Amino acid sequence: MAAGIREKQTVALKRMLNFNVPPVKNSTGEPVWKVLIYDRFGQDIISPLLSVKELRDMGITLHLLLHSDRDAIPDVPAVYFVMPTEENIDRMCQDLRNQLYESYYLNFISAISRSKLEDIANAAIGANAVTQVAKVFDQYLNFITLEDDMFVLCNQNKELVSYRAINRPDITDTEMETIMDTIVDSLFCFFVTLGAIPIIRCSRGTAAEMVAVKLDKKLRENLRDARNSLFTGDTLGAGQFSFQRPLLVLVDRNIDLATPLHHTWTYQALVHDVLDFHLNRVNLEESAGTESTPAGARPKKKNKKSYDLTTSDKFWQKHKGSPFPEVAESVQQELESYRAQEDEVKRLKSIMGIEGEDEGAISMLSDNTAKLTSAVSSLPELLEKKRLIDLHTNVATAVLEHIKSRKLDVYFEYEEKIMSKSTLDKSLLDMISDPDAGTPEDKMRLFLIYYISSAQAPSEIDLEQYKKALMDAGCNLAPLSYIKQWKAFTKMASAPASYGNATPKPLGLFSRVMNTGSQFVMEGVKNLVLKQQNLPVTRILDNLMEMKSNPETDDYRYFDPKMLRGSDSSVPRNKNPFQEAIVFVVGGGNYIEYQNLIDYIKGKQGKHVLYGCSELFNATQFIKQVDNFDNLYNIYYALSVS
Repeated sequence: MAAGIREKQTVALKRMLNFNVPPVKNSTGEPVWKVLIYDRFGQDIISPLLSVKELRDMGITLHLLLHSDRDAIPDVPAVYFVMPTEENIDRMCQDLRNQLYESYYLNFISAISRSKLEDIANAAIGANAVTQVAKVFDQYLNFITLEDDMFVLCNQNKELVSYRAINRPDITDTEMETIMDTIVDSLFCFFVTLGAIPIIRCSRGTAAEMVAVKLDKKLRENLRDARNSLFTGDTLGAGQFSFQRPLLVLVDRNIDLATPLHHTWTYQALVHDVLDFHLNRVNLEESAGTESTPAGARPKKKNKKSYDLTTSDKFWQKHKGSPFPEVAESVQQELESYRAQEDEVKRLKSIMGIEGEDEGAISMLSDNTAKLTSAVSSLPELLEKKRLIDLHTNVATAVLEHIKSRKLDVYFEYEEKIMSKSTLDKSLLDMISDPDAGTPEDKMRLFLIYYISSAQAPSEIDLEQYKKALMDAGCNLAPLSYIKQWKAFTKMASAPASYGNATPKPLGLFSRVMNTGSQFVMEGVKNLVLKQQNLPVTRILDNLMEMKSNPETDDYRYFDPKMLRGSDSSVPRNKNPFQEAIVFVVGGGNYIEYQNLIDYIKGKQGKHVLYGCSELFNATQFIKQVDNFDNLYNIYYALSVS
């Protein structure tokens, strides 16, 4: 796991694009030119890992969607990377019949069934193209890696495994089986790519337990078949030499509903919360210039810009987990450093144009020639630095506009106090009733966090008061009815989730960002410094990874797929603390939890943790999922009570 799942998945993709042969390093020969055909699932897996330039370096001249209109290119091989769905198989068979390419390398994201393989074979025979089907591979890459230590199961059709889908009260057993099988298939692919068999721990009586049972069975069956096991021999790669197996902690989203609703203060989580950010790409709307539009003329269209926030972006890698004011200050410092370098190049250029031939000028010229040569050689690096500064200036400015217009710093500080049971300096009703503070959705999020975090639910009289204030503020009260039923079902009233007791400390005014020459005018925004506190998911991981006895995790089930007999218990057979762990949230995760885990593991020498979730959502997307639940929850609850 030390190699990182991102690196392992990238290596697997590069091998696939090289006709399933490992690419030879330092080969000077031209790559074989080929076409890449993928579906939406394949596109989502490749896009966060390989840039267009990297694809071109591997000989990919064209990358096209399977179901788009494609012309025949008869003298070029085609590499397919698709899910083995009925629709995709039909289209591939059609390509064979139409003789679109010279040869076909068929790669399936998940394992293809025998019947579908026979369909392809029949189509190849019918089209007299058997010799053109060069290779057929199951790639086991059905998950999306967003960071070195973060993955998500799907972006396409994510509503099939969403929090809403899993928690629908009217869900049938068959539908639940399908959802669980989809999640288990992706997790199985993840462990095949990782090259490791985990020890599984999960809470009882939740969707996470259903996933654990099925995953344990699937891993066990694969290990039992020694000839076809995916966890032996070459397939394991570096994983087979690892003496310590990783721990897989499966948790259910229902253990903590406050964190997905929480306003945040770190850069990456803020970008995800307030901007259009998915699969490591942020889309911004920019106004089309400041000049005024003549009366009666059509308003100018807003330009849309997309930026990739990837591992090659050093500023992003360094600051994505930093509090926002720190990011604004760092952008300003980078800008000043760049300007100083640029001024130095300009100064040297002007010196090079010195006229006259006195000795002083000539000696000065020879000194500066060396300096200018060095400046010119660092020019590409300087241009890249300028590109990143512009990128983060634009992104951070867009985030800052949201912070100021919605008072997100005030919301973040207030919610932290609620969750850590600190004294509140302003009543909740005043916050909700303040017309200048936040959108209706911000107010609803704040109230739901208060409701979830309270040891005792507010009295009916107080609740009516809050409801009236929320309605006057324009809030949609539908999510509240779901949270009320959820709290009743999970008996959260008697055991609310604990969120630690550290609150953010406000600092004085910014040291540099307050300067008038700064790009970011941060006046009116609090400079809050985060204090490390473990969220529920991090606390569960800490208990299980360090083998601590705690009522919260003592009854967690224990599965070891390597054990011959499948009997499990909550008594761990492994007594030593784990060095590597994967936390997977069934029902959806977020960047706040991910960042909390990363901050926690930084203090643990030589330990690694990966964060995964069935889908990645921000608070807006989560509220939509619990919004109303089509009133099903209310009906179901009424029936169960009666």
